[in-house]
Amino acid sequence: MPLWLARQPLVLASKSDIRGKILAAAGLRFEIRPAQIDERAVEVAAKPADAAAAAKMLARAKADAVAKGLPGRPVLGADQTLARGALRLSKPANRAEAAEQLRALRGQTHTLHSALALARDGEVLFECVETARLTMRDFSDRFLDDYLTMAGDTALASVGAYQLEGIGIHLFEKVEGDYFTILGLPLLPLLAFLRENGFVDG
Repeated sequence: MPLWLARQPLVLASKSDIRGKILAAAGLRFEIRPAQIDERAVEVAAKPADAAAAAKMLARAKADAVAKGLPGRPVLGADQTLARGALRLSKPANRAEAAEQLRALRGQTHTLHSALALARDGEVLFECVETARLTMRDFSDRFLDDYLTMAGDTALASVGAYQLEGIGIHLFEKVEGDYFTILGLPLLPLLAFLRENGFVDG
């Protein structure tokens, strides 16, 4: 018996490679329809109270945007924000910005807020935000330069310029929180909702 029980597959409103890999590894049927929204413009317009609220708002905006064109389909939006005190970071645009972010984070503890929203026909069926705390070690400028060379364009794919599931793990001395939350998709709460509502076998 397949795990996914719904007639049509889940829609992932994200182009994130790692989120797709997480859903696939969990045995869910899904298709990818990236949301075409200006994330920073949405965030600026809504002025969320904090980084967690921003992640939740962006996840909902992605799910809503894609669900409008897919009547009756469950659409999953997800987003992640990073904060260190009053400092808030977005994905770096280039290597120089990636280096700047990593200098601001090294030797410090920051928080990652990962949010998801599941929407259908204009209604949010489920949403949540999970938080993790990560402490970067006080690495040298030489290591920072070497890391950015090794990471290449993957350093630009995530807020904070690192991917914990890859070479980015070398930047850290302590990680507190759920692994899937750190990767950008709170999987366990999502699976619990899907089981309880008949989307997947329980």
